[in-house]
Amino acid sequence: MTNPIAYIKDTTEQILQTYSELHAIAEPSRQEKMTSTYLQDKLSAAGLKITTYPSHYGFIAEIPGEVEGVIALRADMDALVQEVDGVVKANHSCGHDAHSTMALYTALALSKTRSRHTMRFIFQPAEEVAEGALQMMEEGVLKNVLFLGGVHVRPHMEVPFGKAAPVILHGSSATLLGTIIGTPAHAARPEEGNNPLEAASFLIQALRQIRLPGNKNFSIKITELHGGETSNSIPESARFTLDVRAESNATMKTLLEKTHHVIESTGRLTNTIITYEKEGYSPAATESKIAVALAQRAIGSIVGEENVDSPCVSQGAEDFHFYTWKTPEIPATMIGLGCDLKPGLHHPQMTFNKEALLYGTQILTQLLLYADQEL
Repeated sequence: MTNPIAYIKDTTEQILQTYSELHAIAEPSRQEKMTSTYLQDKLSAAGLKITTYPSHYGFIAEIPGEVEGVIALRADMDALVQEVDGVVKANHSCGHDAHSTMALYTALALSKTRSRHTMRFIFQPAEEVAEGALQMMEEGVLKNVLFLGGVHVRPHMEVPFGKAAPVILHGSSATLLGTIIGTPAHAARPEEGNNPLEAASFLIQALRQIRLPGNKNFSIKITELHGGETSNSIPESARFTLDVRAESNATMKTLLEKTHHVIESTGRLTNTIITYEKEGYSPAATESKIAVALAQRAIGSIVGEENVDSPCVSQGAEDFHFYTWKTPEIPATMIGLGCDLKPGLHHPQMTFNKEALLYGTQILTQLLLYADQEL
């Protein structure tokens, strides 16, 4: 049997080529057909068992083990839709092409050896819209899973090149879409109407006054406000979007409760009808000591113990944490990979040092091998 770490070193050029090819076929959430097919073809050619699903492009690939338990690795496949050099298109500025590349070659490396547990590779759609993890769980991809790993490339200011963090502590995020209904009127006779835009200004100021004693790591801010079509009329309605973030699920729960109270109070104060709905919710990370310890060992064995970075605390969100939120009994962690990523995630010109793909794949491979031995 081939040593899986040596296999990765021997396939460096193929890893880089695969990344380039996946980068070139970037596809939006729920439209990952070419990406999914590309990955399935390589995995099935290596003898892995592929399971697909009729309602989306996510799939799993498996290497059979000797026992019923499963060691799993998750990668996301979708890209953002954003303006790049004046053109709106799908663009891999969050590194999902890198994640898929590393998961693919981890699977190919482990297909050259034997494991006690079944090795399951979860290639997930729709991470950017925070729907893919929930879809995959509905498909039963966590059945018999004893360990779940993941990876995310990190900006240079979070995790330095050559290092990796054993866990990323993302916060919780939510998007609130709201509508304010007032009373339309001629702008010359404002007393006959009730301006929803003025109500929106009251709401913005009231939200700024929210305080959570003992907790400063949260935010709620308006990111969109639309209302009115002409300069001489008070509009009937306005719509708004709120971005809500908190460092923990408990803090998010409290913050959403306070936000609800502020919205209701503002409606009464301004004599308007304010309604809203929550979408795009992502839970905060749940840290597993077992999983983090395995990740620390794996990172240390590949890049040296001195390059095991501290936990990466991120203000961003990641739908990987639905897996741990819904099934906290499964040890799970997402490794933060230092790769000299600049200027930052989601920036249309995001780049990183591709050498990180090599040691990132080796770390993931070693992580699954340790989990296979110890769980």
